[in-house]
Amino acid sequence: MEEFISQIDKSLETNTFVKITLSSPLRKDIDVRNIYIKQVEIKGERKLSFTYRYQKRDIVKNYAFDEALANLRKHIGEEYRFATLFTTAGDFVLQHNGNHFKMKQQEASITELPSLNHDRNKNRKLEASDGKKYLHLLGITDANGNVNPKSQDKFRQITHYIEILSSHIDTLPTDRTIKVADMGSGKGYLTFALYDYLVNTLKCKADVTGVEIRHDMVELCNKFATESGFVGLHFAESAIDSYNADKLDMLIALHACNTATDDALAKGVYAGAQVIVAAPCCQHQIRNEMENGEPNEILSPILRHGIFMERQAELVTDSIRVLYLQYHGYKTKVVEFISDAHTHKNVMIIATKSSISEEQKQKILAQLEALKTFFGIKQHYIETKWQE
Repeated sequence: MEEFISQIDKSLETNTFVKITLSSPLRKDIDVRNIYIKQVEIKGERKLSFTYRYQKRDIVKNYAFDEALANLRKHIGEEYRFATLFTTAGDFVLQHNGNHFKMKQQEASITELPSLNHDRNKNRKLEASDGKKYLHLLGITDANGNVNPKSQDKFRQITHYIEILSSHIDTLPTDRTIKVADMGSGKGYLTFALYDYLVNTLKCKADVTGVEIRHDMVELCNKFATESGFVGLHFAESAIDSYNADKLDMLIALHACNTATDDALAKGVYAGAQVIVAAPCCQHQIRNEMENGEPNEILSPILRHGIFMERQAELVTDSIRVLYLQYHGYKTKVVEFISDAHTHKNVMIIATKSSISEEQKQKILAQLEALKTFFGIKQHYIETKWQE
């Protein structure tokens, strides 16, 4: 412990300090899952800023060095199993094992010092301001552009979505109007934000449609779009499978329930979308197939438990969706994104249009059949959309 604290002192004195992380709580009654510590400069004074990461919120407190080190001794010795000090000279990992500590030094994983500017603007793709009327209409901000306390999680989720999508938008055409469909758009949080980002931040021409089956939501969102002056944003009342998608550049489907995700993926494929982004939800169809089929008996210790069955069904469902996209010439990746308090679903499939050989197609079909046989699946719903 003392050696670890000494390394912190040394890194602060020699200006090699990067950050500290505390993880793996020692007791179940500790609500703070992690503590992240960085150095900041506030009104000319250097301090250590502690971010206390709870399950659904963060609390930030700033301390002078002496007070910060005193807090660290308590947290490390009584509350957390691991503490890692990152410096530009090396990383130091302290582990609490029962009544003693063990420390090891590793090669520096970060070699550049972070900024100490506590008040710097975050490089967000979306900022709340009094000029964004739609955020106020949707209940995210007050009339002055300040994010409402109850909407903090939702706003973070929206900004994170835009940050993820932004790295793929640069593959879209810039010489014409970009056509986007948001399948199952709901109240339109992301639909509005994406249109705003395309038109007002990137200065693109965009035609964005939110597809939603609920009449009241469609009326409300069209009203908000008009009040916001978003002439290229509109909402259509339709089920996803019956919507006439034509020549899309981007298709989005976030939490379209059960097989609606498959309908959305198929719409994107046959509309020739350059980018398809889906956050799947409710994979009941494959769970029913697995329960009524004859999975390989080696799976029985897993599938006899309902929660394991559910998770396995999710993995298999989304794996076949990825194969579907790959078969139709898309490069795919699956990522985690931060979820808000309303959902624990945090898997996102991102597909970008590419090309595929006939040999690769046949390999994918063989993988699909092997996967179905192993899990006792007769047919994945998306196979009904499997056309050339």
